[in-house]
Amino acid sequence: MKAGKYYVGDLCYVLGDRWTEVCDLIIVDHNCLDGEFELKDGTKFAIYGTAYGDGVYPDQHGNGYPVDSGSIGCVLVDDITEGHLEITLGNTFDFEEDFETSEEDGIIRIGEIEIDTKGEEEDYDEEEEY
Repeated sequence: MKAGKYYVGDLCYVLGDRWTEVCDLIIVDHNCLDGEFELKDGTKFAIYGTAYGDGVYPDQHGNGYPVDSGSIGCVLVDDITEGHLEITLGNTFDFEEDFETSEEDGIIRIGEIEIDTKGEEEDYDEEEEY
């Protein structure tokens, strides 16, 4: 992705009426694609599915990323639908250089940001005493 100021989080919160086009691009034969995409209006974005769907996921700096679409991505702040940035639940970052995005084993990487969507598995076999 090109250098710039980006929103990082669930893109369904910030792309407004373009969210349907996002879904049309990334959902193919009932499967969600991960990667970098471009909308018809030229908006470029990256999007990756979370390991466990919706929830709140942390990055290595303790920032939280609430998710309602089962995915986390990034888009230039300038490409966010007007009025949507103020109500978002993600974070903004200035990337001074072009950067890579990826997902591996539940870790979504957007530049130097690492968001752990897998976390530690809890042991549900142990009964808790109340």
